[in-house]
Amino acid sequence: MASFTLPRDFFFGAAASGPQTEGAYKAGGRIASVWDLWSDERLTDFHNCVGSYMGNDFYHRYEDDLRLLKSLGLDSYRTSIQWTRLVDQNGQLNPEGAAFYHRVFAAAREIGIEVFVNLYHFDMPAHLFLRGGWESREVVEAYAHYARLAFREFGQEVRCWFTFNEPIVEPDNRYRMGEWYPFVKNFTRGTNTQYNISLAHSLAVREFRLAQAEGLVRDNARIGLINCFAPPYTRENPTDADLEALRMTDGISNRWWLDLVTEGTLPADVLETLADRGVALETRPGDEAILAQGTVDWLGFNYYHPERVQAPARDTTEDGQPVFADPYVWPEAEINESRGWEIYPRGLYDFGMKIKNEYPGLEWFVSENGMGVEDEGKFRDASGQIQDDYRIDFVSRHLAEVAHAIEDGSPCRGYHYWAVIDNWSWAHAFKNRYGFVEVDLEHGLERREKKSAAWLRQVAQTHECKGE
Repeated sequence: MASFTLPRDFFFGAAASGPQTEGAYKAGGRIASVWDLWSDERLTDFHNCVGSYMGNDFYHRYEDDLRLLKSLGLDSYRTSIQWTRLVDQNGQLNPEGAAFYHRVFAAAREIGIEVFVNLYHFDMPAHLFLRGGWESREVVEAYAHYARLAFREFGQEVRCWFTFNEPIVEPDNRYRMGEWYPFVKNFTRGTNTQYNISLAHSLAVREFRLAQAEGLVRDNARIGLINCFAPPYTRENPTDADLEALRMTDGISNRWWLDLVTEGTLPADVLETLADRGVALETRPGDEAILAQGTVDWLGFNYYHPERVQAPARDTTEDGQPVFADPYVWPEAEINESRGWEIYPRGLYDFGMKIKNEYPGLEWFVSENGMGVEDEGKFRDASGQIQDDYRIDFVSRHLAEVAHAIEDGSPCRGYHYWAVIDNWSWAHAFKNRYGFVEVDLEHGLERREKKSAAWLRQVAQTHECKGE
């Protein structure tokens, strides 16, 4: 366990999302999402055939869950409004869905938890996905309309807003690597999806600024973007080709979004290389003016693992898709065997220094960080409590790097752990558990504190850890 001390005004909270927690997938006028579409068509793709319908029942338990978070010493909770719950099939406000979120925000205020609201967490309405999804400009406009409704409906209740969570993930998982429905492997389609999401983000920021100017959003409200800016590294003593792989990996996954939210532009060197490699963006007149409005007030950084790359062994795949980098396995890597992800707390410090040096003045916070472990029941003691010392070690080491970054001048303002209460996790369902609090699937989704919960409570209240 690492030692650290964090500023007194540093916030501690929990990160979650609507589609992974709410459940009640047909209640209150909610319409189907792309995850419901996938679950209906290919349920066996999901771990133990647990599709998108379940969550952890936050829809019915939100008051108890918020009280639980407060009892752990947490002061904030980031979740998402579900596009599928707030609007109907015609894009109009769904009164039942709006009423649910009003109840959640009111309960949080009463309990003393600030809710951070994200507008999109991979959960596009199914009918819009079938009309092209993020490949369609019509859907981009539909998202902007949804954002407009949300800002105007909840503008006096919410201070901290975010347009997207991890906007790099759907272009990669749905369209470049083909791991998520509809399982496309086409680099150009993925990159145009990324481009359209960039436009959607910028249109949403414009809607936020307009609503704020009209007094429909609080004067002290802030708009941001959350992304998994996995710090990229390459081999020691790299070749020029290794450095080129590093540049493009960083450019597509990180600088693309960082330049957008700070300058309202996309990195010219990356666009030039993409064009040289035959990746054509489907641009339209006026796009540059839209992107210019995408600058934000602050940034969320989801951090689980670094990205280690080296020069690719080939320029294209067998079907002609460009390859910019190959994975590099660092010989000294520490691996979380449940997820296959490298554990590298130093990446948080390195990102903090990147922000300080390359994007000065941009405030940020750790918007997700967590350790998923499979079959946690094997760590249960005689009393029935899960003894997750590994999670305490993981979080303390990462927080120590945050404290180091702050000491060295990086403007990191807070930390949200994913996910304080176990939740459903896409195609992995409940395979890997992240929580400080267990959700017992065999006993009515009962919540039980793991050993780590007591440690979290002490840290959240004191902002320090003495280590061992």
